[in-house]
Amino acid sequence: MTSRLNKKQTLIEKDKFVITVDQVSHPEHYTSDPSGVECLEITRHRNFNIGNAIKYLWRAGLKNEEKHVEDLKKAIFYIQDEIYRIEGINHVN
Repeated sequence: MTSRLNKKQTLIEKDKFVITVDQVSHPEHYTSDPSGVECLEITRHRNFNIGNAIKYLWRAGLKNEEKHVEDLKKAIFYIQDEIYRIEGINHVN
């Protein structure tokens, strides 16, 4: 007999646990930091630009190694956008 506790998180089978990663609430690339801290625990206390910059730095190379540099460039984008916001510069790509 199998019972579902949560569609994506945990399946319990008789005498056995099968754990799957929840890609919506707790994706692996946000929870795999050696500190044990989840990215969301930090970014939820920051504004949009700073939170996104942290997110892209946090996961750089973890979600997709081929996009490591792209993640770093995205972090730079959000940092630059925050600088423009602080300086009152209306910048549109």
